[in-house]
Amino acid sequence: MNESPFFDKVKKALLIFWEWIKPYLIKFHKKRQRVWKRYQINKIILLTVLTIALAASVYLLYLAKTANVSTLKAGLEQTTTIYDVNNEEAGTLYSQKGTFVSIDEVSDSIEQAVISTEDKRFYKHSGFDPIGIARAAVGYILNGGNIVGGGSTITQQLAKNAYLTLDQTVIRKLKELFLAIEIEKVYTKDEIIEMYLNNSYFGNGVWGVEDASQKYFGKSAADVTLSEAATIAGMLKAPSNYNPIDNYDNAISRRNVVLDLMATNELVTQEEVDELKAQELTLVDAYSEKEGYQYPSYFDAVINEAMYTYDLSEEAVLNKGYKIYTSLNQDYQRAMDVTYENDYLFQNAADGTLLESGSVALDPETGGVFAIYGGRKEHTFRGFNYATQMVRQPGSIIKPLAVYTAALEQGYSIDSMLVDEPLPYGKDKYTPENVDDQYEGEVPMYQALAESKNAPAVWLLNEIGLNKGFKKVEEFGIPLVEGTEGDEYLGLALGGLSKGVSPLQMASAYTTFANEGVMSEGHFITKIVDATGAVIVDNTNSKKTKITTPEVADQMTSMLMGVFTNGTAQNNNPSGYTIAGKTGSTEVTFNDSGGTTDQWTVGYTPDIVIATWMGFDPTDENHYMTTGSSTGVGPLFKQQMENILPYTELTDFNTQSAEKIVAEEAENEDGSNDWKQDVKDTIDSIGGKVKEGSDILKDKFGNLLDKFTN
Repeated sequence: MNESPFFDKVKKALLIFWEWIKPYLIKFHKKRQRVWKRYQINKIILLTVLTIALAASVYLLYLAKTANVSTLKAGLEQTTTIYDVNNEEAGTLYSQKGTFVSIDEVSDSIEQAVISTEDKRFYKHSGFDPIGIARAAVGYILNGGNIVGGGSTITQQLAKNAYLTLDQTVIRKLKELFLAIEIEKVYTKDEIIEMYLNNSYFGNGVWGVEDASQKYFGKSAADVTLSEAATIAGMLKAPSNYNPIDNYDNAISRRNVVLDLMATNELVTQEEVDELKAQELTLVDAYSEKEGYQYPSYFDAVINEAMYTYDLSEEAVLNKGYKIYTSLNQDYQRAMDVTYENDYLFQNAADGTLLESGSVALDPETGGVFAIYGGRKEHTFRGFNYATQMVRQPGSIIKPLAVYTAALEQGYSIDSMLVDEPLPYGKDKYTPENVDDQYEGEVPMYQALAESKNAPAVWLLNEIGLNKGFKKVEEFGIPLVEGTEGDEYLGLALGGLSKGVSPLQMASAYTTFANEGVMSEGHFITKIVDATGAVIVDNTNSKKTKITTPEVADQMTSMLMGVFTNGTAQNNNPSGYTIAGKTGSTEVTFNDSGGTTDQWTVGYTPDIVIATWMGFDPTDENHYMTTGSSTGVGPLFKQQMENILPYTELTDFNTQSAEKIVAEEAENEDGSNDWKQDVKDTIDSIGGKVKEGSDILKDKFGNLLDKFTN
């Protein structure tokens, strides 16, 4: 095919089109010029750009001013520390935290090497370097609008490390610049370089020059050689690529570049540099990792509460040098941890899947969390916590909340007789059954609760009114879903909820019974003090809610004591101690041979409330418990109580078990009846004698009257 005639035709057609459209384009251009000139478009565009720039500058200035850079050094110097319920140090939180050392404890060689590499005009500028910015701007243009680094001074890098993300964006660069200006206003150059060196990352989990010197050369930052100092400075560009442990050759190459820069800046001679380049590095790892995070589940929960309740960022919590005061009791926490070390308490699945568990111990008076266990898997930082974040069905531990408290408030007594029969309810003929399929016709309330009978619980909820039970559960702090498709059905009495609960929620609810009818909301933090000494969170007067009367709370406790003396948890009663509480479990739905999905035990004394859950996550045909709560979660709960209770004040309850109360009342009633009968017999005897005497007198008086009438 001959292509030349084809292209000639295309060219000719384009020329014809151009000749046709050219007059129109000229006309449009002249008209645009008149409009542009008439309406001052150039000025409008310029004014718009300047307005946007001014607004952006004001915004960035506001961000810089509100960053509170005056606390920066204090935050970097200090590690966030956790204090326990006795205000004793319990551990530390850390992220970008190395061993903070003053600039006087850092080798001059490190400082010189860093300045030569990162910011050679450091001592001459006021936080930003116009020459560096111009160089970065050229790079931005040449790389098609992509920021490739460069232009940031040491002060700007400090601002980035302390306050900003690592995103390479123009906005982040501008924020960095404004923050750097503010930092320069507050701190001296020596303080800035000191903070920078202590807050920089050097690979292998090491922050700060002191720990970097120990990690790579086994010595203090004050004692490193010039070659070692250049190596440390070289890592700042890319710690993973240039640290000598992971990439020795890259580290040597980068060290040599730093040495050349130092020679260029006349800090060392070229002869010294050449001599050092020929030397190898001797690596010695003398760094020991910090061991401050000693209660992982508890500390994770503290961080989460600081973030989600008090709106502090994770970075701030970890890096700002806060003092966080908590309700942690280290004796209780260690005792709980020791209990969970006993693997024989857990029957894992055949394929090795761990049987999970979560537990929480609360102060019933304040709601402060004494101790917590978040799960049996290997800990991951801020990983899933089965004590606070889990949502599972509560089973029968909901009965005291949904049924029996409300019933006592409605005038029922602990020995009121409840119907114990498998009765159908509603249009759908909902028929609750007792677990053992045994029914007594009638049963006293305290026995129905102790033995966790289902039929009487549902019957009683139906009698007092479903709405009253529903509202009572919500008062206890348990969220419910309205409607018959949610939780407004009689199955609420047995713990069949739409969403479920966590051990922390259930422990909080049960503080009501241990605290004279007042519920204390579960929490970890009591106070947070920042690095300057200012109190930024004060929760010393934690939230409390009156749920019921002290009398009803004592009645509930008397009945719940029976759970451990003659009820479902009698085999799990901690030896030598008197406690009250409730067990609960939920059955699997995928087979007829039985098994449980969730197992619970909640127990308390006037000094402590403990709620413990056990189960597989997830539960399926291959992962479920074949035991009941008395042989599953029960022994775990019992050991926790036996390990923790010796550290408590061992305060006695204000009441005794319902069984004893009822027995004593019956005995007193029998004695009262005997006394009444004795009084009646005496009165009858006296009455008979009086009647007899009256008859004698009557006879004698009648005889005498006859004599007079005759």
